[in-house]
Amino acid sequence: MIRRFSASLIATCLAVTLPAAAQSSASTVIRASAMLDVVGGRLVPDAVVLVEGHRIVAAGSGLEVPDGASVIDLGDSILLPGLIDAHTHLCIQPDYPVNNPILFKSIPYRTAEAVAAARATLLAGFTTIRDVDSEGADWADVAVRDAINDGVVPGPRMQVSTRALSITGGYMNTDGLAPQIDVPQFGALVDSPAAIVEEIRREVKYGTDWIKLYATGTTRHIHLEDMTPLPQFTHDEIALVIREASRFRRPVAAHAYGGQGALDAVRLGVRSVEHGMLLDDVILDEMADRGTFWVPTISVYFGEGPRETWDERTRAIVDAHRDTFARALRKGVRIAYGTDAGALPHGTNAVDFPVMVEYGMSPIDAIRSATVNAADLLYETDRVGRIEAGMLADLIAVPSDPLADITVLGHVTFVMKDGVVYLDQ
Repeated sequence: MIRRFSASLIATCLAVTLPAAAQSSASTVIRASAMLDVVGGRLVPDAVVLVEGHRIVAAGSGLEVPDGASVIDLGDSILLPGLIDAHTHLCIQPDYPVNNPILFKSIPYRTAEAVAAARATLLAGFTTIRDVDSEGADWADVAVRDAINDGVVPGPRMQVSTRALSITGGYMNTDGLAPQIDVPQFGALVDSPAAIVEEIRREVKYGTDWIKLYATGTTRHIHLEDMTPLPQFTHDEIALVIREASRFRRPVAAHAYGGQGALDAVRLGVRSVEHGMLLDDVILDEMADRGTFWVPTISVYFGEGPRETWDERTRAIVDAHRDTFARALRKGVRIAYGTDAGALPHGTNAVDFPVMVEYGMSPIDAIRSATVNAADLLYETDRVGRIEAGMLADLIAVPSDPLADITVLGHVTFVMKDGVVYLDQ
């Protein structure tokens, strides 16, 4: 491959970033053997993308290179729009169940971990994320989002949901301790209408983009005999959450495995359902009719080692998830890509692509779930998710055709975000 680098380009490859105002507005041309048109579902050969400042000004096959433009030649690589992970947790690490960060880590330390997680996510080719719940780190996700936006640290573009709404004795309510021990919680516990309103207003005050609601309990609240999850909030309480969030123009994401909690959340107007491995046909039909997004987060529920070593609960959940995914595809439910990174190692965000294909989704639709669909979920369709003139210059490259081998999305070799190169191997 032949490449010409400017000094600022070399700096960004070393993950040293400058504030946005300091970035050059000179033209840069990226060339590759092809680029993926995610809307049309085809590879465009002899790809040329012209970038000026933060945006793409032209993209197509064999375009003329302007005089004086800096050229990045990616050789045989395939260009794609930057990927989007719509369900991450930068403020936790995979060991959080046994190394409780609420008990053993300060919020400043967890913020530093989140900065490292943001960089790993960006270098994996995910240029935009939705971080759904700071997991007890309060406003650390807001701080990291703002530091990235201000050019202080490298990372993906972020939307955040700060403190998820839960209930006493419910999901994210730290348990296993003696009753007299009072510790901070992973979520915001809201056990009355007044508490719900107060917490939503507090989160809006301190910078949340989304309201996250735990509409159902955790996996330990699933009754294996009939696979029904515990609903955490009443119909009226969910209605209040959505009504109060809507006043501040904040969408609601519902952690909801299935059952009445999920059905109420969908019918009352949440923007997305997270996880949803137990969604029945009634709920999926409602989601398809209403355009509710599903963010399935599949791999995070897998056990360690071979399937035969998994316990009964894990096998039942994974089997239900696979069945639900197939039914959602048939019914045309809008699926947006999300992994639950944080419960999985940061930087391994491409993990769900091959599983989605194994479960029956075409490679192009799996890629669309992490580009145009996720952009739609995040109200970002005019900025990200496609390689087109006017879009932000978020570009990644992989060594070969992802439509032929979806696993190459786990081997990103080039990352540009907002016209700045962060990885070029």
